[in-house]
Amino acid sequence: MISGMRNAVPVIIAGIVLWTIVLIIAIILNAVAKIILTCLLGIVLGFIGIQYTKRRAKREEK
Repeated sequence: MISGMRNAVPVIIAGIVLWTIVLIIAIILNAVAKIILTCLLGIVLGFIGIQYTKRRAKREEK
């Protein structure tokens, strides 16, 4: 189970990268603020997901 948790981190990082790319495109195209905020929220939740996943993997190691 621990290796499964650590395998989730690259997937979360890929999601953060995709949200960042979409954010840049949205800014270039002068998108509606709602779309830009959605991208920012996706990025923030990705970082929270990384912290949660690492913390949970540490707890399961013990």
